[in-house]
Amino acid sequence: MFNIGMTFFLKPGCYDQYKQAHDDIWPEIAESMAVNNISMAIYRCGDRLFLHAVAPTEADWEKSRQHPKLDRWHKYMATLMITDEEGKTVVEELEEAFRFGEF
Repeated sequence: MFNIGMTFFLKPGCYDQYKQAHDDIWPEIAESMAVNNISMAIYRCGDRLFLHAVAPTEADWEKSRQHPKLDRWHKYMATLMITDEEGKTVVEELEEAFRFGEF
């Protein structure tokens, strides 16, 4: 099983819009994750978000990240999150510190 953890920051005051976007996730994005057996959860602590995703293999995870509409989704999300000079969301991949059981 492949697991990944990431963290990123919302721009101040953008949580409600971010939450609504994910409550109404685009069907094509959801389908791409479902077809590739991706499970994902995003947790919030203030303006900091933590993503945990699980896939059968890293290849399945990478395949799910290739959907043509994902680039548009990321551009939309970049309007709500802290970005770098190029306008890309600043994302830090997290090192796994502990795991118990299967995910």
